[in-house]
Amino acid sequence: MTGKQKAAILLISLGPDVSASVYKHLSEEEIERLTLEISGVRKVDSHDKEEILEEFHNIALAQDYISQGGIGYAKQVLEKALGTDQATAIINRLTSSLQPFDFARKADPGQILNFIQNEHPQTIALILSYLDPTQAGQILSELPQEVQADIARRIALMDSTSPEIINEVEQILERKLSATVTQDYTQTGGVEAVVDVLNGVDRSTERTILEALEIQDPELAEEIKKRMFVFEDIVTLDGRAIQRVVRESENEDLKLSLKVASDEVKEIVFKNMSKRMVETFQEEMEYMGPVRLRDVEEAQSRIVAVIRHLEETGDIVIARGGGDDIIV
Repeated sequence: MTGKQKAAILLISLGPDVSASVYKHLSEEEIERLTLEISGVRKVDSHDKEEILEEFHNIALAQDYISQGGIGYAKQVLEKALGTDQATAIINRLTSSLQPFDFARKADPGQILNFIQNEHPQTIALILSYLDPTQAGQILSELPQEVQADIARRIALMDSTSPEIINEVEQILERKLSATVTQDYTQTGGVEAVVDVLNGVDRSTERTILEALEIQDPELAEEIKKRMFVFEDIVTLDGRAIQRVVRESENEDLKLSLKVASDEVKEIVFKNMSKRMVETFQEEMEYMGPVRLRDVEEAQSRIVAVIRHLEETGDIVIARGGGDDIIV
């Protein structure tokens, strides 16, 4: 039986009250798929029911053991209780639901680069989307410039990947490194993933990729740029940069943005204003009254746009991965 069929029989066996409680922890799509599967069950064989309940019980125990002492401890305990074969099967089932490519995140980026640089861009994008962002950024920086933007775009547009495809891709590295295999559809990629990766590359690589994306997919490029530096990241700028941002930004935008900003952001911005300006800002912000969240977000976006423009013109530096942003 498939995992979905087993899940349906398990919920039927547990009864409507327990099943309803389980449903509260599932996504709408999972509920729909499971409900459809349950509705198709006409009769549950008693033998199948007992086997599925026992399998679920063993997996729950194994998960508890893993949380107590790790995978090695869980396997040791299960082997004593169930035998080597069954213990191995249960541990494999559990570890298959862990983050794919866990083995690769522990490997040297240069080593991974050697294994994947000649693969199809979609394969490279899939692997990079699962790696640590800093690690993925280092690898992307070393890939040929003509494929960097294409791979970044594929990561951003990636949605969910079937277990068959992930299994196939993991096989590419299995001969070189120890691999784990996922059995479930796993959400990966997306704009946030490519933003994390690009935050790990050097400035030159980032600029090359974004310029190419602006030609291939202007809307995607703009969305990525919006998310690469958020208003709260202003705390990472040095004093001179913040003073320049304050001068270049509209006062109304600054007041709106600071009204709901964290104390850390307010402190560092006020620290780089004149005493008189701070007093004026604080007084006007106090009498501003309630403000709409949308207005605040728009004001913060305009300030972020100012920061991005100042960086592009070389007037300020935003610290990120790579060596060309080191100030000497």
